[in-house]
This record gives sequence, C-alpha cells and structure tokens, in this order.
Amino acid sequence: MVEFSDREPVGPYRVTVPARRTKHLRFNDLSDPELIPRDTDYASVIESNVPIVVQHTRLDSRQAENALLSTIAFASND
Repeated sequence: MVEFSDREPVGPYRVTVPARRTKHLRFNDLSDPELIPRDTDYASVIESNVPIVVQHTRLDSRQAENALLSTIAFASND
C-alpha cells in the first residue's frame, strides 16, 4: 500500500517472491491498481504473510547531484 499526505492510500500492490529469493522492483513500475504519481511525497507499507527482510533503496534523480538512500527492515515478532 502507498500512503499520501493529501489523499487516500492506494493499494495493495501485490508482488510474489519465491522463498529464499530476491525481487528488485521500481516503484515507478507499479501500475496495478494505479501508477504512483511522480513528484508526490508518499510512504510505503509492506506486508507479508511470512517473515521477510526488505531492503528499500531510493535514488533521488531530480537534480544533477543524485542522492542515494538505503534502509533495511526485518519482520516483526507480532
């Protein structure tokens, strides 16, 4: 699901990843249920029915000096 500051959330975007594998996705390529608008701040909520590790990397290419940020999230025990 993708959440915005000024409108209702969109999603879920469903992605299947086989066990013990990785999947590299671009948020720009997510299109179902709708494209994520560019030049719009958003947050992502990632849910799974099994424990997962998510590495989220963001490349901000809006200017000549690119910025890269990467974070890793582990499944909670809840």
